[in-house]
Formats: sequence, structure tokens, C-alpha cells
Amino acid sequence: MNHDSTDIRCRFDSGVHVLLVDDEREFVQTLAERLQLRHMDTAIAFDGSAALQIIQQDHPPQVMVIDLKMPGMDGMQVLQQVKQIQPHIQVIVLTGHGGEQDREHCMAAGAFAYLQKPVNINQLSDLLKQASQH
Repeated sequence: MNHDSTDIRCRFDSGVHVLLVDDEREFVQTLAERLQLRHMDTAIAFDGSAALQIIQQDHPPQVMVIDLKMPGMDGMQVLQQVKQIQPHIQVIVLTGHGGEQDREHCMAAGAFAYLQKPVNINQLSDLLKQASQH
């Protein structure tokens, strides 16, 4: 598999369309598989630049799940740009490194929700469904 920063995996067929943005490849690939088992279509971007390319395609995701700490463009920058480019896309921040101040900044910037890793997959699945209908 190609592991450069522009590596993008995209699969939007039916149901809830989710874009997962995280530089932790094994984590995000496992999360994608678990969401697909819950009948959600997923795309994966391993960095913020790739995520911004995906949301500008013909069929953008309904919901994005982004990590805060990524090399290059961090999650807050991605959130802010998504809200400028495609404000209807709901963004859930899922991070292992953030604190209360990060949560407040993300929510003020338009995040739908802010969660800490590790996340309960059922809780995340429910939030994704809520966000897709928002």
C-alpha cells in the first residue's frame, strides 16, 4: 500500500457517509471497518489536506470524524476550513490529546461533538447518525 500523505481511500455507496481523518492508520482503518459493519459508508484521509480534497468532490460526506493532533494541518484548522467550504458537513472531533479548552474551541468553531479516545463505538455510531440528520 502507498503510504504517502495523499493516500486516500473513499467508499460512499449508501446510508450515512462518513469521512474519517486521522494520521494513526491502524486506528482509523479499524474504525472504518467497525462503522461499515454498522452500515455506514466510510472514506479515510490520513491528513487534513487529503480531507479537504475529499469534501470538495461531487458527493461529499455528511459527517467527518477528525483527530486534533496531526502533522501538517491539525484538526482545528481542518474544522475551520470545512465550516468555510462546506458548512453543512457535521464535524465530530475524536482525540486522545485534547482538554477542556480544546473542546470549547472546537465547539465554538462549529463542531457537532467532541469525544475523547478511546470511544465507545455504539456512542460514536449513534452520534454519527444524529449528525447525518442534523
